[in-house]
Amino acid sequence: MNKKIVHDALILTAFTLVLGFLLGAVYEITKEPIAAAEKAALDEAYKVVFADAASFEPEEGFDAEAAASCIASSPYPNDEITAVNKAVDASGNVLGYVINVISHEGSQADIAFSVGIQNDGTLNGYSITTISETPGLGVLVQEEPFYSQFQGKSEESYSVVKTAPAADNEIQAVTGATISSRAIANGVNACLVYFREALQGGN
Repeated sequence: MNKKIVHDALILTAFTLVLGFLLGAVYEITKEPIAAAEKAALDEAYKVVFADAASFEPEEGFDAEAAASCIASSPYPNDEITAVNKAVDASGNVLGYVINVISHEGSQADIAFSVGIQNDGTLNGYSITTISETPGLGVLVQEEPFYSQFQGKSEESYSVVKTAPAADNEIQAVTGATISSRAIANGVNACLVYFREALQGGN
């Protein structure tokens, strides 16, 4: 009996070691392609929200912990600022910023997107990089009828309404997807809070 237990334990250990090796090998093989795909998605998102920028440079003063503290004390604590890049023209002038944010308020999962904000606080819009919302409903927040409501506006914050907006700071929700719509609006609002407190006037 003891010999069988030892034998089975050795087989299990060997199996675990081989499986661990294979998983490690797969990770090493796929790590670079995944990173490249993620970078390509972000680069595309940056160009969408700042089409007139020649390049994008990481904001040297960005600190994730400070950003988290800033957002935690705002009305939008369920959002996470993950990166900030300067949008720079061909002459090296800073046109504004692209702020990456993750909303933890999606109806199905987190929504990651990039928000373009000009130096004066005007929104260029946003571009979603990761979304798992309900097909035909929540995913429509990445379509033009919804995202265009933010473009060219410079309000302090935005709220979601179910009917036609009565003010510039009101955003009409996607029908049947109020939660997803609010997740986007609050993510934009979190970016604006961080922009005003940490970036505006600093370039």
